[in-house]
Amino acid sequence: MIETITSVKNPKVRDAIKLNDRRQRDLTGLMLIEGVKEMALAIKGGVSISRLFYCEGLFKGPEEDIILKAAAAQSAELVPVSTHVFEKMAYREDSFGLIAVAKQPIKTLNDIPLKKPPLVIVVEGVEKPGNLGAIIRSADAAGVDCIIVCGKSTDIYNPNVVRASIGTVFTVPAVKTTVSESINWLKEKGIKTIATTPQAELEYFDADLGGPCAIVMGSEHEGLSETWLSIADLLVRIPMMGLADSLNLATATTILLYEVVRQRREQVKN
Repeated sequence: MIETITSVKNPKVRDAIKLNDRRQRDLTGLMLIEGVKEMALAIKGGVSISRLFYCEGLFKGPEEDIILKAAAAQSAELVPVSTHVFEKMAYREDSFGLIAVAKQPIKTLNDIPLKKPPLVIVVEGVEKPGNLGAIIRSADAAGVDCIIVCGKSTDIYNPNVVRASIGTVFTVPAVKTTVSESINWLKEKGIKTIATTPQAELEYFDADLGGPCAIVMGSEHEGLSETWLSIADLLVRIPMMGLADSLNLATATTILLYEVVRQRREQVKN
């Protein structure tokens, strides 16, 4: 019988807690996954779980046992911990007694399969993990092929990104790369770039978004760099009728995505 860990000083527990820090994630290539939905999508997305901490006293349904069996099938190390230890490890309150240590599914642009016509999101300098996670969740809903994260941006596998994306960060390909590599790849694939800026004259619903396109969004505070604005095939804006001069980044991205979906459906009808 496997002994339950009852001390937060246990080396395995301490190593896991360190992964809340980006520097440790970058150094080890590992990440944390909490929550049943997130873990289920990680397994579905082919993420390799190396160690799974669990606290049966916090289980709330049959899903937790399914996750345990799936992790065991991957030859993950199953580590029982006490309620006290689990609560010290947990980044959030609703982890349902499961915390996994997993390998980051690092991808490059060459790994991305594209549908016809392709739909891509590019986010430059996104600072808030919750925004990036929400964008990924919207990307999943809208059938986006991939998300490109460039510039000085938040870590794709930040725990808050995983949480806000509800685990879709593991099923929608996300690539961290440079601005120049992103631009070259989009041009090579024949994908039109649609850059959003409040200074654009063209409103987004008047733009042709029906073909292969990349929705390019800037940071919450600085917007898009001059590099993206200068090479974009189209500059569009979301009209603002009130006193605020911009929308939340994730909200703005979702609006543009569903305009693409709407236009493509109209093309099919016609």
